[in-house]
Amino acid sequence: MLSDKIIPRRSVLSGASAALTTSLFTGRVRGANDKVAVGFIGLGAMGSGNLGYSMQVEGLQPVAVCDIYQPHLERAVSAAAKKGFQVKAVKDFREIIADKSIDAVCISTPDHWHAYMTVEACKAGKDVYVEKPACTYIEEGLKMVQAARKYDRVVQAGTMQRSGGYFKKAAELVKSGVLGDITFCHAFQSGLTPRAGWGNPADSAPPADLDWDMWLGPAPKVPFNANRWGVKTTTFPTFRYFWDYAGGAMTDWGVHLIDPLSQCLDEAMPTAITAMGDKFYVQDNRDTPDTMLATFYYPKYLSSYESRTCNSLPMFGLGQGAATTIHGTEATIMVNRGGCWLIPTSPKSKVEAATWEKDDVMRQMNVPHWQNWLECIKSRKRPTSDIETCARSSAICILANVAMRSKLRLDWDEKNWTVAQDAAKPYLKARYRSPWKLVV
Repeated sequence: MLSDKIIPRRSVLSGASAALTTSLFTGRVRGANDKVAVGFIGLGAMGSGNLGYSMQVEGLQPVAVCDIYQPHLERAVSAAAKKGFQVKAVKDFREIIADKSIDAVCISTPDHWHAYMTVEACKAGKDVYVEKPACTYIEEGLKMVQAARKYDRVVQAGTMQRSGGYFKKAAELVKSGVLGDITFCHAFQSGLTPRAGWGNPADSAPPADLDWDMWLGPAPKVPFNANRWGVKTTTFPTFRYFWDYAGGAMTDWGVHLIDPLSQCLDEAMPTAITAMGDKFYVQDNRDTPDTMLATFYYPKYLSSYESRTCNSLPMFGLGQGAATTIHGTEATIMVNRGGCWLIPTSPKSKVEAATWEKDDVMRQMNVPHWQNWLECIKSRKRPTSDIETCARSSAICILANVAMRSKLRLDWDEKNWTVAQDAAKPYLKARYRSPWKLVV
């Protein structure tokens, strides 16, 4: 558990859960059958998807949408109207947070806004659904958890795979002991990026219908650049490839691929982290590497993460370009959004091969994840992807980036939620541009 004094996790979880299940709403007083009014902040690629998923969940009521880019705002209003929801449209997220008629918020902004908006929403008495990664700095994740606990909020993170059948099956198998003794885990993501990447656009004036200064928010003040913003009609936003706003493939794909290890292996943090990476091939203006390899030392096993964006060869002969694997003495588990595979280690293994794939129910993730959030808003229990789980998975990925950038082996200090190496500590602390301050 990440408390104000960073009390050891196991000693706090047992005592805190009872209080959380009896916490009260600080917004509207309503009965168990009333709908939960939700405001959506950030309506780009992920925000549009989340709005769509929410409208499939009985009991959730989209009532407001917020984006600083006018076309996104108009698109969201239209999408809601097509499903029968009339929503208020605003450009300043603070209006959503201050609105006492709104019970909960969905935050799907660029990563550098996640922590601030989550903390402020918790302070305003709102439950939160926040996209992954939880944060861009280690310190931010800690404060997000502190805010959720201090204000008794239900904060669900967007690591929606935890609600998917294939990932639940993987966790079930690992916890059953069928793999034998586990000593190695591996997660990988591969693709073939064009050498030109996203190009090298010159700095320019921002679009007339975009508030660039507000988009930057707590990030450093810099001129508008099309790749830093990254909103294009044919690509996923490219802001994620700049250190000021995100952590590249490591925190984008990496959180999704490392989080299953946490789900299967009891949320453990590595005690040491090393990483190397660089831009070996791609020639655009991104900050983050096109190729990276990270290694994580846990007390009982070793784990690695491979980001290979200049070669799309799948691994394990299963035609998969991204997956998580857990290797035991008796068998290996491989899991991703397409299936779950149990693979015996050898012909002498006592384990029989088994496959779960092409199952329409097991492959569902997003809508069940939203349903889980709604259930927990009503019960006041912790959700499947409680913010602490995502803060930990995000921290693992952030630490890999820090190890790479600082060229240091990092030793994790769980008690103080930091690393032993002083030279790396500046990378962990949030550096917010005035007037933004992260205060729980």
